[in-house]
Amino acid sequence: MSSKSKIIVEISEIPKLKNPHLICGLPGSGYVGKIAVDYLIEELKGIKFANIFSSSFPPQVSIRDDGTIDLMKNTLYYCKNKPDDIILLTGDAQPVTPESEYAMAEEIIGICEKLGVKSIYTLAAFITGTFSKNPKVYGTSTSLQIVNEFSKQGIFTMNSGTVTGMNGLVIGVGKTRGITGVCLLGETSGYVVDAKASKAILEILSKILELKLDMTTLIKRAQDTDQLIKTVEEQMGQRQSTEQLPMPSQDKKLGYIS
Repeated sequence: MSSKSKIIVEISEIPKLKNPHLICGLPGSGYVGKIAVDYLIEELKGIKFANIFSSSFPPQVSIRDDGTIDLMKNTLYYCKNKPDDIILLTGDAQPVTPESEYAMAEEIIGICEKLGVKSIYTLAAFITGTFSKNPKVYGTSTSLQIVNEFSKQGIFTMNSGTVTGMNGLVIGVGKTRGITGVCLLGETSGYVVDAKASKAILEILSKILELKLDMTTLIKRAQDTDQLIKTVEEQMGQRQSTEQLPMPSQDKKLGYIS
C-alpha cells in the first residue's frame, strides 16, 4: 500500500494579478507567522480563491464559529495592492511527514508559477528560549543581494542553522524554479502565542512591500502577549528575562522552528 500523501487543490477562480508576491504564514512555534498572515488577510481584505487539502495533515477536523466542522486545509487569498498585488497563504496545519512537506511545497510553487509569482516571503519564529521586550527580526534569503540589504531594513542576518517546516521548504523549492525567497523570523521565547513577534515582522514587511496597514488591533494583541509573559514569569518565579534560558549564540548549528 502506497504511503504517498494525497493532495487535493480546489480553485474557485484564477485571479489576474500584477507582479504578485506570496506571503506565507502557517502554524508553528508561537503562531508567529500565522498571526501575521491572518492579520494581513483581514487588513488587506483578502479574497479566498483556493483551498489545499492533504491526507498528510493531522487526522482531525476544525470546528467553525457556527458549530460545524471542516477538514484541515491550507487556504490561498489574493489582495489587490499598489504597487504590487499580494497572495496570502495561511492554514490549519502543516504536513506531518518530510515527504508530504516536500510534496506540499511543490504544489504551492506550482500554483505560484501559474500566477506569475516572482518572490515569496515566509514568516516564521526565531526561538531563543527567553522573553524579549522588543523582539528582533532575523532573516535569510535565496538571494545574496537581498541579504546584503537586511541591515538597512533593521533585519538581523542569519548565518547558520536551519529553517524547519514549510516556511523553509517553500522558499527552498521556489529557488529551484527561479523564484526569489525570503524568510523573516520574529524573535520569540517559544513558550507563548506571540503576537509581539508577529507585529515586529509586519512592521518590517510592510515597509519592504509598501503595505498600508492599520496596526491598532495587532498592537492590542501584542499587549495581551506582554501580559501573558508577565503571568508566565510570575508563575516561574523569575521576573527578569535574563534569568530565563540563555539566548542561543549565533555560532552554534541551531534548528529554527518555523
